[in-house]
Amino acid sequence: MKHLFALLTGLAFGTGIALSGMMDPAKVLNFFDLAGTWDPSLAFVMGGALIVTFIGYRLVWRRAAPLFEARFQIPSASNIDARLIGGSALFGVGWGIAGFCPGAAIPALGTGRWEVALFLVSVTAGFYLRRLWRADPAKAAS
Repeated sequence: MKHLFALLTGLAFGTGIALSGMMDPAKVLNFFDLAGTWDPSLAFVMGGALIVTFIGYRLVWRRAAPLFEARFQIPSASNIDARLIGGSALFGVGWGIAGFCPGAAIPALGTGRWEVALFLVSVTAGFYLRRLWRADPAKAAS
């Protein structure tokens, strides 16, 4: 049952991304082009997502536990460090260059564009390279 709801959630997300036009990297890149062809639609999509998330969290936190788990799994780290800032910056730069974020690129695979596949392969390679770099005992201290 847990996997069915995960699938339904992913389908709802992908449908929202498709309907909002956020699978088109030009829409995202135009949002960042303040001096040129600025398109504010991304801000409206994000604002809508924030409203839905705000309401959803208020409803979920009323429960003692999630529907398909024994307890909520909440990250314990709350510090802002160089790794968080660097990762955020890298994410933002990648998003600004490619016009895709990983969440929007997955449903965009359905468009058949080779750029989407290249982006997702690159992101996946980055995840694995980071994992390998972190597994190196000499670098684990950093």
